[in-house]
Amino acid sequence: MTASQQWRVVVAVVVALGGALWFGVTQLGDELVGVVVGSTAPAFRGKTITRPTETKSLADYKGQVILLNVWATWCGPCRVEMPSMEALHQAMGPRGLRVVAVSVDSTDTESLRRFVQNNRFSFEVLHDSLGLIKAAYQTTAVPETFVIAADGTIRKKSIGASDWNSAPNRALMTALMAEAEAER
Repeated sequence: MTASQQWRVVVAVVVALGGALWFGVTQLGDELVGVVVGSTAPAFRGKTITRPTETKSLADYKGQVILLNVWATWCGPCRVEMPSMEALHQAMGPRGLRVVAVSVDSTDTESLRRFVQNNRFSFEVLHDSLGLIKAAYQTTAVPETFVIAADGTIRKKSIGASDWNSAPNRALMTALMAEAEAER
């Protein structure tokens, strides 16, 4: 192979790699990068479990600090962490923290409503029976939780059960709420 032919092969490989990179960035975008700390929180929708039900989306919480939890009633770790979410909501909800738990249960809303009432959870629970939030947030399991700052960026991502009422998590929420207040 001559030097000229070798250079043609090198140029062809570089062009092919450049084309693949362009395709990946323009066509796959978020699927390549994923939903990570520092990225913008993807839109989602869910129905309230209160009567009458209404559809809510991320836009309904714009400008607020949100603890967004993706969970299911059949999930043991979800049941373990929810009391700490309730305690965090009781302590910081009046100061502006929004705790939003989106159930991906395929059950009917009435069963979900009974579960929430029996456990005396007062934070907002939405129902996404199709599990579309799992695709939007690229979750790998339940529970998976995202702390979203008032500017819409994800500041923390947690897979598995966590103690949301712990001192470090409360400090994070306090700092994010102070940041939001300073921006107003």
